[in-house]
Amino acid sequence: MRIDQKPLIQVASAILQKAGAAIDRAQAVAEHLVIANLKGHDSHGVGMVPNYVKSMLSELIHPQNDALLTRDNGAVLTFDGNLGFGRVVGMQAMDQGIERAKSHGISCVALGNAAHLGRIGAFAEYCAEAGLISTHYVNVVGHDPMVVAYGGRDRRFITNPFCCAVPRADGNHVVLDMATTTVAAGKVRVAYMKGEPVPEHSLVDRNGVETTDASVIFSRDGGGAMQPFGLHKGYGLMVMCELLGGALGGNFTMQPGNPRGGATLNNMLSVILDPSAIGDLAAYDAEVTAMIEYIYASEAAEGIDKVLVPGDPERQSVAARSQAGIDIDDNSWQDITSAAVAAGMSEAEIGALIA
Repeated sequence: MRIDQKPLIQVASAILQKAGAAIDRAQAVAEHLVIANLKGHDSHGVGMVPNYVKSMLSELIHPQNDALLTRDNGAVLTFDGNLGFGRVVGMQAMDQGIERAKSHGISCVALGNAAHLGRIGAFAEYCAEAGLISTHYVNVVGHDPMVVAYGGRDRRFITNPFCCAVPRADGNHVVLDMATTTVAAGKVRVAYMKGEPVPEHSLVDRNGVETTDASVIFSRDGGGAMQPFGLHKGYGLMVMCELLGGALGGNFTMQPGNPRGGATLNNMLSVILDPSAIGDLAAYDAEVTAMIEYIYASEAAEGIDKVLVPGDPERQSVAARSQAGIDIDDNSWQDITSAAVAAGMSEAEIGALIA
C-alpha cells in the first residue's frame, strides 16, 4: 500500500503513544522514522515500529528517559542514554555537542546505552544545519550478533553504522551514512518481507556459502549471517565502529560478557567540528563547491544518468516520495497493525488515521 507522509506519521505516533510514550516524544520518533522512509531508507523507517513497541512493552527501552550527562570535560562530553528513545536522547546529546563545538571549535560526544538511534544521518544533518562537520562511529548491541568477521563463519557483530557530514551553505549537505555491512539489517528485513533477493555479497548461509536469500537471516531456522562490505576494508571500519562507538562511546560492545536482552541498542561516538575554527570559512566553502562541481562534471558511465555525491540519493528520494507517497509492503503493514493491536489500538482506529 502507498501512504502519504502525514497520515503515516500520525499512525506511528498513535501506536507509540498507546505503547506508553508521551505525545511529544512519540511524534518526534514517528517523524524521525517517516523521514527515513522519505529519504529512501525503509530499513530505518516505520517498519521499526513493531520492534519499538515490543521493546517498550517488555520494558527493554524506557521512552520517558532523557540523556544523562555523566562526565563533562569541556569539549568532551559523556552521556548515558538511559535506554531512552534514540531519537530523543541522541538529539539531546547533539544539542550540547553543537554548543560546545561552537565554543571550543570542536567537541567529542560519547553516548552510550541508547535505544535504537534510527538513521544516523539525521544526527549528522542536524550538525550540518548548524554549520558543523561531524563524524559518527556507532555500534549496535542488545541482541544476538548477525554479522561475520571477515574470514570467519560465525556471527560476531551487528551492522555498526558510520556517518560523516560536510555542511554546505545552500543546504545540500554532503552526508555519507552507511552500515558497515553490504546492506543494512533493516534492508534485509524489508527484502524478506517482500520476498525479494538481497544484493550479492550481502549474506552467507549456515555453511558460510554466499546467498541472496534473506530468509537465512529472518526465518526461524535460517542460520545464516550478514557480511561486511568491501571484504577486509568494510570489516576494518566495522571493527573501528565497535571499538570507538562501543568500547569508548558506551563501554558496551558485542563481546559475550555484555547483556543481550533482545532490544536494539546503540552507542555512538561523535566528533563535531566548526570549520571556521580552522581557517577561512569562505575559502573552504568555495573549495568544497569547486570540488563538488568537478565531480558533477564527470562523464557518466553507461546506464548512469549523472554522477552524484553522498546525500544526493536521499534528496532525490524525498522529492519523489513527497509527491507519490511511501510504499509499505503488505507484510510490513501487517506487522505494524499487529504492533498497534498489541499496544492497545483497534484496527478501526488505525484505518481512521490512514483515511
